[in-house]
Amino acid sequence: MSPETKTEEYRALAELRYRIRHFLSEGDSAARAAGLEPQQYLLLLMIRGLPAGREATIRTLAERLALKHHSAVELIDRLEDHGYVKRARGRSDRRRVLVSLLPRGERMLEDVARRRINELRSYGHELVRAIDQLLDHPRRQKHSSRSRKRPAHPNKGSAVS
Repeated sequence: MSPETKTEEYRALAELRYRIRHFLSEGDSAARAAGLEPQQYLLLLMIRGLPAGREATIRTLAERLALKHHSAVELIDRLEDHGYVKRARGRSDRRRVLVSLLPRGERMLEDVARRRINELRSYGHELVRAIDQLLDHPRRQKHSSRSRKRPAHPNKGSAVS
């Protein structure tokens, strides 16, 4: 049975939530300042930032954005209308649709992403600190309980391990 959640853990969780929401809100503002809707920026980011070996299919992009397939298609339609992305059929499977960035989309993404990276480099330590408060707490408890069980001198004292 796990011990009861402590007040400091609630505070750490609340701080983490605050920091994440602040980071996301600032990202939305940065996207809008660049002339993009937040979802448009996120789609451009997902295309450019896919893990190695993954293709930017509509299914993959919808999954990574937590959108329904038809919502991802509508978002891609709008980005395509603005000249940010293009669609192409797969070579081996013509049913697959691949989405790629056009130069205009690359420039828009670069503008917002550079600001976001700079912000993280300036203020990211606060986000990391909030995460560390939650991750380190159980580890500190384990270490402190272990240290109480160890004898002061390994060759002397009880055989408690």
